[in-house]
Amino acid sequence: MVRKIIEIALRNRIVVLLFAAALFAYGIYSVQKNPIDAIPDLSENQVIVFTEWMGRSPQVIEDQVTYPLVSNLQGIPKIKNIRGSSMFGMSFVYVIFEDNVDIYWARTRVLERLNYAQRLLPQGIMPTLGPDGTGVGHIFWYHLDAPKLDLGEQRALQDWYIKFALQTVPGVAEVASFGGFEKQYQLVIDPVKLQFYNISLMDVMNKVKANNNDVGGRKFEMADMAYIIRGLGYLKSKEDVENIALANYNGIPVRVKDVGSVQMGGDLRLGIFDMDGKGEVVGGIVVMRYNENANKVIASIKEKMKEVEKGLPEGVTFKTSYDRSTLIQEAIESVKGTLIEEMIAVSIIVLLFLFHWRSALIILIQLPISVAAGFIFLELFGISSNIMSLTGIALAIGVVVDDGIVMVENAYRHISEAQLNKEQAIGNKQ
Repeated sequence: MVRKIIEIALRNRIVVLLFAAALFAYGIYSVQKNPIDAIPDLSENQVIVFTEWMGRSPQVIEDQVTYPLVSNLQGIPKIKNIRGSSMFGMSFVYVIFEDNVDIYWARTRVLERLNYAQRLLPQGIMPTLGPDGTGVGHIFWYHLDAPKLDLGEQRALQDWYIKFALQTVPGVAEVASFGGFEKQYQLVIDPVKLQFYNISLMDVMNKVKANNNDVGGRKFEMADMAYIIRGLGYLKSKEDVENIALANYNGIPVRVKDVGSVQMGGDLRLGIFDMDGKGEVVGGIVVMRYNENANKVIASIKEKMKEVEKGLPEGVTFKTSYDRSTLIQEAIESVKGTLIEEMIAVSIIVLLFLFHWRSALIILIQLPISVAAGFIFLELFGISSNIMSLTGIALAIGVVVDDGIVMVENAYRHISEAQLNKEQAIGNKQ
């Protein structure tokens, strides 16, 4: 069989060369299309359901949130396992699907079932899906260098400008903010004054919520002109909160400032982000979507950051905390370097031992074609170009080289013996 294949290849050299060229071209196309990452994605095919109910204990979260969700999500088709986790004020449900299930089909099925399961949860509790990214989706971290802004101003800049801009980059599932303070109005209530005016704490909360609102009126026409009447009531300053009326005491309105004080502060924090021991910083973590090209997404993020940086306040710049593209480029350069080094080494060895440049050329041609064919199979099976797969290709190059040298040397020996026998036969006849 092998002999027959070799005979057909020798008789149709042009066809073999064209096939090799087509294989190499398709391999180059697969290299450009195949997702490039540094770390192989071995995470499970999962959808995360996150529910927040602040102030409740883990046992209450388990009984009233996690258990109803897990019980109702079990009927989804093609589920492998469901895991629930309850902690103070938060619930996490991990729905593990079979490996061949499309992740967006799975998210749609989970979302459909959540619409039914939500009626079993306490009033006002809204479960949400986690980002469509994997456990290795954290591809890029950055922080702000803003010496003229405090941590609250930096966090506001990150949450309301930078985050929204970077989320528009193709392939980005989420931009998670970290560090700084989330600004909020804080009401410090005096319980003695509440008791004096006969006002409950719930009355204060409801009045503040009701007064932070815009209301619409009707259209008013006058002199061929139409005017829209609206009541503008959104809170814009600390003074607006202080002047909210809570009740009536002997004909005199009782305001928020009469029962306590209002201040600007930061939300409760469970930790800080420190940079090299020089102080706290504010920044974001970019999470990549499933099956995206990490190298391409990171390049798009850097281009977008250059545009965003033009709109930042004076003196504010981006600093990179973690960039996976550096590791990706090093892995690619390692494979390139290995390929070039082995091609040079093989050429020298073949030329020294055989003194035949055509034999060396045969081995040099099969190396890039073999590597290109490897990327074709990576693309067909949906495997990304990462450290593991690229290392496998680099190791396989040595096997290809050994095989090429053995085959060429064997063919060279057989041809030499055949020529020697032919010359001896001619000499005997003479």
